[in-house]
Amino acid sequence: MSNHVIDASKWVDRYSDYLYNYTIVRVNDHEVAQDLISETFLAGLKSAKNFKGEASERTWLISILKRKVIDHYRKVNSNKGKAEVRMQYNSEDSDGDWIAERVSDPFDKTAEDTIENDELADAIHECLDLLPEKQAAIFKMKTIDNFDTEAICNVYNITPSNLWVIIHRARTSLTGCLKNNWL
Repeated sequence: MSNHVIDASKWVDRYSDYLYNYTIVRVNDHEVAQDLISETFLAGLKSAKNFKGEASERTWLISILKRKVIDHYRKVNSNKGKAEVRMQYNSEDSDGDWIAERVSDPFDKTAEDTIENDELADAIHECLDLLPEKQAAIFKMKTIDNFDTEAICNVYNITPSNLWVIIHRARTSLTGCLKNNWL
């Protein structure tokens, strides 16, 4: 396989908006988002020789950024007291299905569907903002970013049982919020 040449001088123009939009919904803090993107670009520069071109530059940078977001939450979480909820919650349904079911097929959109999806997205973000910070962050990591259970448990130093309790409570709160504010 041939080495792919990276043109890092164009990263800011090409990817900073995309990376910012990706980051801001995960950390909800403008300065932190900017710092994480800067760290991502630096890490990308340092490991550019390892870029094999198996994915696009953008995908490669996002994979670096995901690790930076996890590291950020590890650091933030290590400075806080950790309260564990000792309760079991078992669910057979997938965590994000209840959101996906309410969003129409993106390949069959009418103007009405587009408006409705935008309104739903706004309502979801407003409802997420009402959740406790840790609960919202864990819910986003699991259901939106599809981080695996083990990674989230390691970041927050919680057990899988605690994770599912937090996800269940977030889902219950969001469902209630969406019923009141959107449906």
